[in-house]
Amino acid sequence: MLEEALKAEIQDAYRRVLEGLELTPRYGQRLMIAEIARTLAGIEADEAGRRTSDEHVCVLEAGTGTGKTLAYLLAALPVAKARGKRLVIATATVALQEQVLHQDLPALKAHSGLDFDYALAKGRGRYVCVARLDQALDGGEENATLSLFEQSLASGGDAFQALVKDLGEAYGNGRWEGDRDSWPEAIEDSHWRRLTVDHRQCTNRRCGHFGACAFFRARRHLESADVIVANHDLVLADLALGGGVVLPAPGDCIHVFDEGHHLPDKALQHFTYRFAVGGALRWLKTLKSSLTELNQALARQPTLARLLAGLPEAINALEPRLGEAFALGHQLAGRPQGLADGEESRHHRLEMGRAPEALREQAGGLVVIFAELSRTLEGMADILRESLDPDKHTGLPREQAEAWLPLVALLHGRALEAHALWLAFAETDPEGEPPRARWLTLERFNGEPELTFSASPVSAAHTLAKSLWGATFGAVVTSATLTALGRFERLQERAGLANRYRYQRLPSPFDYSRAVLSVPREAVDPADREGHERAIVDFVEALGDREAVLMLFSSRAQLRGVEKALSGARRERVLAQDRLPKRELITRHRARVDAGEGSIIFGLASFAEGIDLPGDYLTHVVITRLPFSVPDDPVGATLAEWIESRGGNAFMRISVPDASIKLVQACGRLIRKEADHGRITLLDRRVLTRRYGRALLDALPPFVREIDGVREV
Repeated sequence: MLEEALKAEIQDAYRRVLEGLELTPRYGQRLMIAEIARTLAGIEADEAGRRTSDEHVCVLEAGTGTGKTLAYLLAALPVAKARGKRLVIATATVALQEQVLHQDLPALKAHSGLDFDYALAKGRGRYVCVARLDQALDGGEENATLSLFEQSLASGGDAFQALVKDLGEAYGNGRWEGDRDSWPEAIEDSHWRRLTVDHRQCTNRRCGHFGACAFFRARRHLESADVIVANHDLVLADLALGGGVVLPAPGDCIHVFDEGHHLPDKALQHFTYRFAVGGALRWLKTLKSSLTELNQALARQPTLARLLAGLPEAINALEPRLGEAFALGHQLAGRPQGLADGEESRHHRLEMGRAPEALREQAGGLVVIFAELSRTLEGMADILRESLDPDKHTGLPREQAEAWLPLVALLHGRALEAHALWLAFAETDPEGEPPRARWLTLERFNGEPELTFSASPVSAAHTLAKSLWGATFGAVVTSATLTALGRFERLQERAGLANRYRYQRLPSPFDYSRAVLSVPREAVDPADREGHERAIVDFVEALGDREAVLMLFSSRAQLRGVEKALSGARRERVLAQDRLPKRELITRHRARVDAGEGSIIFGLASFAEGIDLPGDYLTHVVITRLPFSVPDDPVGATLAEWIESRGGNAFMRISVPDASIKLVQACGRLIRKEADHGRITLLDRRVLTRRYGRALLDALPPFVREIDGVREV
């Protein structure tokens, strides 16, 4: 139940915000506030604040113009404070994260009457390591061996030293807070890697620079914040570490996932393992050549001496086995002699994700060796960390431990990643469940042949159900596009969301009858490739000279082909995505419209989402073909193969629902404000001739339809 006092607080805050920002109340926004408040306030908990109910998640599809951000902040924040929980807002894009942080939260704090603090959360890798920066300022490296491991990734010299000097001065006098994103210029990845650490390399409170640490300074701010703004990746990374490492423990949080349709794909990326054989052989070779130096530096400590003594045997056992895996991988990929002349890369997906017996045997042997190597390196890292504690007497000077921990932690991380990958290849997938996707990639690295083994689950549903929805105190998932073909089943299937959770599609504030959805006579079935491309060219040539058009293509080749076939005068009106950076393209488009000229943007799939051109800046969206994606990536192809093997139809179960979501997103570029109007043209006749076409059209907002020049009544 939503207590009366809490209900009154939310209503009062909403009224104040509407008055303070001079906003008009929106029906969909009020519904969203009520639904979130009812769900979150209705969560039952024990005396310790632990959730005891399992109807603690609501999933809300709310279109553009609903005012989603203010709705979930107004509803969730009072409930979170009343229940003693922290509110974590997770977005999928930097643009929305910046909007929440720099616009919505300041406006809410200024006008709502709610008392709260908020902070931005970033991963450790976004912050400079003050210890590494200090070493670089002194002109020295962490240690010579660590430098060898990072040299292949680093470009240094004068540019690096100049950067270090600027960063050091700015951090020292307080002009810079130590996070990569706030530095006014882009920092090369190779330079930044030398100035940051991961959670294994960081010595936390044992570090001599802990008091000045940028990451922990930001963490201290997080500890007092009622609202934490993060992104999907950081929430997932924290969960992968067990939860409560960077962010508060999931059970102490209410999570809001804005742009929630991205969450399943983001989760899959976090559970994909890769292992480059050539890269591993290179770092093992470097480690082997550095054993003398390691022994000289660390073997004075008895336990370290014993652990170091086992490294040569592990390295000698690994090298030939990895050589065998390299040869077998090339054989399986059909390239025993390596890539052919002119061939840059080659992917080989294992059918149904099944590794051949010979590869599984090799993987099993590598699992054992990497497990032993991981234990050895973990033991070494533990002793080095202990040696940093003044109360612990390990027999190793602090200076030595501090110098060598980054290297040992780096190697420990690589050994763990290798162990996880080979375990995924050695294991047999459970019967009746979707298999893992497993594949090999042949390519070249600095001119040398490289072979990468990869493995990924085909669905993150089980992991999300257990680690996220099962762990959080409460959650809201929202986006303008959560349903596929008007239903939530596809999202439930991919994100592990239970049927018992609350689901609702909220009404849009827009009048969609102000837009016409047209399938003109010129629309052609893309199976006729030449005819389809010619029809697109003819359509572009016939566009009005003053129109503001966004034309969405499904392939770069077709985009370029159409652009090349246009007349010179028409081509001058085109701004093509692959010719200009997105920001520059949008700026030029707006300038042309402001000058009363026509402008045509040629864009690919990324322009179907996140482009905001309200009013006269966009009056015509042209979709050249239905946005079906061929599941040719190893993960999608393996899932489709598994569905077909069980008598299912992968096209209807995956491709059509996913195309529905993308089509809604593409059409959503047109109506961004209540007064917007215009036309959407679909140049793919399959929407009229195939049995799935009606379902795709019916899932769109209620535009006025015009088929072959005739408006439907």
